[in-house]
Amino acid sequence: MAEDYYEVLGVPRTADGAEIQQAFRTLARRYHPDVNRDPAAEERFKQINEAYSVLSDPDTRSRYDRFGPDFRQIPEDYDERVAAGQGFGGGAGAYRGSPFGGTRGADRAGSRTWTETDFDASGVDFEDLFGGMFGGRAGRAGRGSPIPGADQEAELTLSVEEAYRGGRRKVTLGGPGGERSYDVTIPAGVVDGQRIRLAGEGGRGRGPSSAGDLYLVVRIAPHPRYRLAGRDIHVDLPVTAWEAALGATVPVAGPGGTVKVHVPPGTSTGRRLRLRGEGMPHPKGSPGHLYAEIQVMVPPSPSPRERELFEELAAVSSFDPRKQT
Repeated sequence: MAEDYYEVLGVPRTADGAEIQQAFRTLARRYHPDVNRDPAAEERFKQINEAYSVLSDPDTRSRYDRFGPDFRQIPEDYDERVAAGQGFGGGAGAYRGSPFGGTRGADRAGSRTWTETDFDASGVDFEDLFGGMFGGRAGRAGRGSPIPGADQEAELTLSVEEAYRGGRRKVTLGGPGGERSYDVTIPAGVVDGQRIRLAGEGGRGRGPSSAGDLYLVVRIAPHPRYRLAGRDIHVDLPVTAWEAALGATVPVAGPGGTVKVHVPPGTSTGRRLRLRGEGMPHPKGSPGHLYAEIQVMVPPSPSPRERELFEELAAVSSFDPRKQT
């Protein structure tokens, strides 16, 4: 049994032209042979293309809605012939046995009942009439129809600094037709998962149809210092024990440069200090923040004097972090 074209595209029978086109483009991106190497994808794409070629044309869609999958076997002037009582041909001698398997019920217009005597053989091009059943011209209809090219995707790996600054970059991608190079403009402040669109650089269209688009999906490479959470940047900030205890203003290196941050007195490891607006830029909104996480450090090999001072502090201090709540 032939598949229902609406089911092939996954749209309701009430779908308008825009919904049908959107459904086609979505499915074409998934099953186009240029992007999907599954052997079954090519056959699936042919079904999608056939369904779109029928449902995207208002007249063809109207005939499909009326006559169903066999609409190509119904002559264009069917209504006029029925009204004239001529059946298909208008000449002498009835064709005994309809192409639909004998007697039919009332047609969808409800105007009359089709019987086997309605199908007059004279003047009928049987290749057109039965071609859809045996691979003739009707069966090939739509295969050369214009179709838009499939959208394609590729990953673009950037460092945190590149994503922060943006700029121009040459990107070379491999494909079935060989390597292609592009000069890509990277917006400042792109984030992981964001897509950069290169219009018309996707799969080639058929006939006069336009090519699809190429989308570069941004992937931010791991960084030894920075951790990203959306547009917020997290960085460890080492401070000395006396800076943490007494307070200090210390430099913090971010992808946009070095900024100063005030460490409040009595700061312990793990405390986060927020620097507003110092995270990833946002061309259409507020930038992210830079979070400096305190890491209290002590001298790995204290000098004799440093050791003496630490011993003096230990002798006079009553502070016990293990008793703190």
